[in-house]
Amino acid sequence: MLKIDHLTKTYGEKKAVDDLSLQIQKGEIYGFIGHNGAGKTTTLRSVVGIQEFDAGEIMIAGHSILKEPLVCKKKIAYIPDNPDLYEFMSGIKYLNFIADIYGVDANTRREKIHKYADLFEITKDLAQPISAYSHGMKQKLAIISAWIHDPELIIMDEPFVGLDPKAAHLLKGMMREICDQGGAIFFSTHVLEVAEKLCDKVAIIKQGKLIRSGTMEEVKGDESLEDVFLDLEGVPSGDAEVVEAEGSVGIADANVHADGAKDCVQ
Repeated sequence: MLKIDHLTKTYGEKKAVDDLSLQIQKGEIYGFIGHNGAGKTTTLRSVVGIQEFDAGEIMIAGHSILKEPLVCKKKIAYIPDNPDLYEFMSGIKYLNFIADIYGVDANTRREKIHKYADLFEITKDLAQPISAYSHGMKQKLAIISAWIHDPELIIMDEPFVGLDPKAAHLLKGMMREICDQGGAIFFSTHVLEVAEKLCDKVAIIKQGKLIRSGTMEEVKGDESLEDVFLDLEGVPSGDAEVVEAEGSVGIADANVHADGAKDCVQ
């Protein structure tokens, strides 16, 4: 479904992504973890075609994001780390706008909007301008817009940030459902417990380089994913409890600006 082959991206003298190769198959939920500034967002933005890269190739369902960007973008959906939506629109107008772009027929879009808006309990808010939405509501709207056209591959950057526990639980179920139907998910997260329980495979990136990848069992063995990550990050075992107490396992969310949905559809 997704093949990243020797991806390299440099900013000035810094290699944000350094010769990264990954392959994600149909039916897989693939987690992508790393410290702040490790290269996760740059990789995800490159995959969806809104970040130019210096070397390598990215193939989506056998199509090159460089040579066939529109074909690739029809097959994917992207949720950035910060929902960047058209705030002058109402929620329902935004969802219809996305459905129009992907050619979703009236009955299908009506069914999906009704289903997911009810699930996330924002049906009554769809008539309101997005500018009035909280971060969590924007995140829910972005998720609905990603699912509206039945994408084969969904790319998400920290999708659980801003979601309440119920919404996070619903999203996990939606992720598994789309993979059970033959789709694939590639997402970054700092919530290692969620990654350990949810993902079929996981990749760990450090300073732009892939340092470990494979099935969850292959990556963590008899340890927890948190212990493996902290060990690879060089955090002494005596410091692990302090890091955990800070609530983010030492890897706070990168403040990387995402162009979001509007770039994905250009």
